[in-house]
Amino acid sequence: MSGLYERPGGPAGAARAGMDGIASADGAPLGFDGLRAPMPVDLGIRILRRAGVAESAYDRYSVVAGPVVALFVAHGRGAVTGAGPVDGYAGPEDFEERHLLRTGRAALPAGRPLPGVVGALRTGRDRNLRYDYGSLPESRSRVLEAVRGIPRGQLRPVDWLGPEAGMPDATAAELLEAVRSGPAPVLIPVHRLGDEDGRPVDCGLPVALTERLRAYEGIDEERLGRFAAAGTHYLGSGTTRIFCYPTCAHARRITDRHRVPFGSAAAARHAGYRPCLSCRPVAA
Repeated sequence: MSGLYERPGGPAGAARAGMDGIASADGAPLGFDGLRAPMPVDLGIRILRRAGVAESAYDRYSVVAGPVVALFVAHGRGAVTGAGPVDGYAGPEDFEERHLLRTGRAALPAGRPLPGVVGALRTGRDRNLRYDYGSLPESRSRVLEAVRGIPRGQLRPVDWLGPEAGMPDATAAELLEAVRSGPAPVLIPVHRLGDEDGRPVDCGLPVALTERLRAYEGIDEERLGRFAAAGTHYLGSGTTRIFCYPTCAHARRITDRHRVPFGSAAAARHAGYRPCLSCRPVAA
């Protein structure tokens, strides 16, 4: 039994009941409840398509379940145009309204997300995605692209962004403002930014969510806390004479007996160490 209709007489009987002029509480003819079908998620898009409205005239969005948090993710013309944790909105209508205010484009519910989004959330690697930053100043777009370059499971201090974005004279406040203006936090891994000791900064996400995202990526906050307490901001390898940020993949492979702590890049350089070419410490 399909479960669509449970009273004797089948759908035809239900239709007859409705034709008798009896109505249910919501105004539908009584007996027609069994004929109801779920409304397609992308009904609005189907209507626009039948009306001949070009798909380039609007964005579409989906709710995508990530391993840590579900996101609204909007896209258009093959690029991500906006995203944010579902918990950060009062509901889908709130996301649609804020998207319209920010981009000037309507976002309609779609059944499927942009290809690549699910994998990016699962792996923490979004390099195959393209972002449409809209009217965001080009300098801020460069900052966000620099954030995208922070590998999964690693942290960078905010000051690191300036040289990476071609803005060596930008202040930390200016860089953080650019980070917070980004249209797609979490997908763009703003949670991988920290202060000099690796602690979360005001990146636009709640601290609790930042900590959950970091934990999912295997960032060892306790280890970072020990380094911070000792005044260690860089780790050098006594064998390669290279120094890195503590979360750099190369730094994590340094054995205890070869690990050399440094409080500053200047101290590492003075000791004859050169900066890692992968994590590119600020002074590199």
